[in-house]
Amino acid sequence: MANVTFTSPVMAKDVTVYAIAGHRGTVLSVAKAHKIPIPFDCGDGECGSCLIEVKHISKTIKYGIGLTEKEKELLRQIGKITPEEIYDTETNDKPPRYRLACQCFVRDEDILVYFEGDQTLPKKRPHLSIASRIYKGGQEITTVDQFLGYAMQVELEAAGHFEKLAAAMKEVGNTEVGELFGQLAGYSRLHYEEAKSRASSTEAEKFTPGDHVWPDLETPERTALWAGDPNLSRLDALKAALQGEKMGFEFYYTIAGSTTNPDIKTMANEFVKEEAEHVEILERWIAREEAQQNSAAA
Repeated sequence: MANVTFTSPVMAKDVTVYAIAGHRGTVLSVAKAHKIPIPFDCGDGECGSCLIEVKHISKTIKYGIGLTEKEKELLRQIGKITPEEIYDTETNDKPPRYRLACQCFVRDEDILVYFEGDQTLPKKRPHLSIASRIYKGGQEITTVDQFLGYAMQVELEAAGHFEKLAAAMKEVGNTEVGELFGQLAGYSRLHYEEAKSRASSTEAEKFTPGDHVWPDLETPERTALWAGDPNLSRLDALKAALQGEKMGFEFYYTIAGSTTNPDIKTMANEFVKEEAEHVEILERWIAREEAQQNSAAA
């Protein structure tokens, strides 16, 4: 039986779990089973997003065996293992300081696992859905003002939608969720003002699309209808918001990847970056919320 303690700036407190050596596989598997928000992308030792620092608490036992060639190479590429550490691991069974959670197996020893949530988040962009291909209403966006007209519409609709949800939540006494939606509305308002400030006032407004160009007659960042449920929990609200932000990301990502206008591409990529940051923020909040709920239930 091994005690595995997880600690991170993204967690409200340290969490210690019990794992049978070899029974639950990797540190990442244990983390996922206990809702510990270690970020990961591929889960196969290819990306390095699940980088962890492992401190061996057991005074007499330190296992270094199990460091695969794939893990050694990836750690070497990201500068987290030295030739000396590789030699000690292979020759003296001395474990290195850094590991990949998806490759590090739990042994019969107590360990402390530390991860920097903000720094090791997956860098791969969210997967594009088929729906993203028609977020432009089947129209080719050929000018910067046309792009900004679409962006203004997307952000304004998103802000208004989040504001209505915030009001609905507060009206039924769900203040915490209401404040969350209010914060998201603020993000969208800032994006709208940014797009508006860059646009020629008359030209951009001329290109503002009507509802008919959008799938389901709604702009991409509007969340699912069930997000207005008065009994909505904070976790469910975060998941609904994440759905909307991912669709907003897809809208800008699709434009950036399909336009032949370099100015549109540059501007769209700026919006892509901001939307990706929002997606990551919400994913962190969701992971933290799940970890806190799991800790409270333990």
